Amino acid sequence: MSHLILASASPRRSELLKQIGLNFQVQPADIDETPWPAESPERYVDRLACEKALAVSREHPGSLVIGSDTSVVQDGNILGKPESEQQAAAMLHGLSGATHQVMTAVALVWGDQCRSQVVVTDVTFRVLGAEEIEAYVASGEPMDKAGGYGIQGLGGIFVSALEGSYSAVVGLPLQETAGLLAEAGHPVWQNWPSSKESQA
Repeated sequence: MSHLILASASPRRSELLKQIGLNFQVQPADIDETPWPAESPERYVDRLACEKALAVSREHPGSLVIGSDTSVVQDGNILGKPESEQQAAAMLHGLSGATHQVMTAVALVWGDQCRSQVVVTDVTFRVLGAEEIEAYVASGEPMDKAGGYGIQGLGGIFVSALEGSYSAVVGLPLQETAGLLAEAGHPVWQNWPSSKESQA
C-alpha cells in the first residue's frame, strides 16, 4: 500500500485504523472549521473531511490521505465540543431521552482525486438523571467530544439504541473507509498478516 496518512489528531480514529490492520502516519490538518452560512450539517462534515485531507495531501504528494469529521446533530443544529462544564451539562440534558444524529464524513485523497462519504447514524439516549450528568461532566470525558459524550467511553451507558454505524459514532466509519481505500486500489486486507507467516 502507498504511504498512508491520517489527517487527524483523534486517538479514536487512530485506534480504529489500527483495528483494521493499517499502518499510517498521523498529521493533523490545520483548517478553518467555521460553518458556512446556511450550510447543512451533512455538507459541513463532508466539506471539512475533504479540506483536511487535501490540506495534508498538498504537503505529501503521492501519499494516500484520510480526512474525517464528525458532528452531533439535534433538531438540525450542530452540537460542537462543549466550551465549559455548564455547556456540557446543558448538551447532555438536551440529549436525554431523545434521538439525535451523528454525522461522520470520511474523505480519501490520492493523486488528484478526492472521494468522500457521509454516514448518518441515529443514536437514542435513555433519560439521564441530574446526578449522573453531573458525575459524567466531572469526569472530564465530555470536554473534547462533539455533543459532549463519548460512546466508546463512560458515556456508552447512556445509549439505549443505535441505528447505523457504531464506528462512525466513535469517529470513523470503517466499512466506508475500507471501501474508499479499495476504490483507490489499496484494499485493507492486503495489509493483513497471515497465520502462516507468523508461524514461519
